Amino acid sequence: MTSLSLFPLLCSIIVLQVCFSSQLEDNKIPPSLCTGHPGIPGSPGNHGNPGQPGRDGRDGRDAALGEKGEKGDRGYPGETGVRGLTGDKGYQGEKGERGQPGECAVAPKSAFSAKLSQSHTLPLNVGDAVLFDTVLFNEQGDYNTETGRFTCKVPGVYYFAVHATVYRASLQFDLMKNGHAVASYFQFYGNWPKPASLSGGSLLHLIPGDQVWVQMALSEYNGFYCSTKTDSTFTGFLVYSDWKNSAVFA
Repeated sequence: MTSLSLFPLLCSIIVLQVCFSSQLEDNKIPPSLCTGHPGIPGSPGNHGNPGQPGRDGRDGRDAALGEKGEKGDRGYPGETGVRGLTGDKGYQGEKGERGQPGECAVAPKSAFSAKLSQSHTLPLNVGDAVLFDTVLFNEQGDYNTETGRFTCKVPGVYYFAVHATVYRASLQFDLMKNGHAVASYFQFYGNWPKPASLSGGSLLHLIPGDQVWVQMALSEYNGFYCSTKTDSTFTGFLVYSDWKNSAVFA
């Protein structure tokens, strides 16, 4: 076969190649020419980017008011909170009304003095109280002439003194506090032509209700004496009070 006779065949092949290549490029291969089997499924694709926020929805309609619920149980007390800061100083209040006048404080007093009268008969028995029956001073009424006893009303320290004129007999007596002798005194009488004297005193601490008196120590030593010119006396007075509920009485 000569080259001239092959030329038309080559031209036909070139034309067909051009036509098929253009179809291949356009992905338009006729199914009648190359029908293949279905391909293997591809791998899952990557996750897409988050979408843009949607628009706000419309407001819902108002629902009907529900029924009131039951009261809940009471909760446990909470812990004590931290103490707060000191607040600012408040404003000065208004001046109050003037109060009622008070009573004037008076210092307590207690004092007495009594003597034997000339007509008084002295006790002859041991343990009898000597009755100083003539009152010289007894403003508070703490001494009782019927019993010869002083009764304390104001607590504190008291001083008691006894002055006795001794005549016709020796004398011995005790200063008593609540039934106990706190001091004893004795004077011997030696049949002298004139009376002798016997004096003594003592400080005692008393509380309300305590009693103090002079008591015969021996029945045969009862030489208490008094006359128009000489006396036998029993005296006592408060030195200071120990009431602690008032500065005046301290």
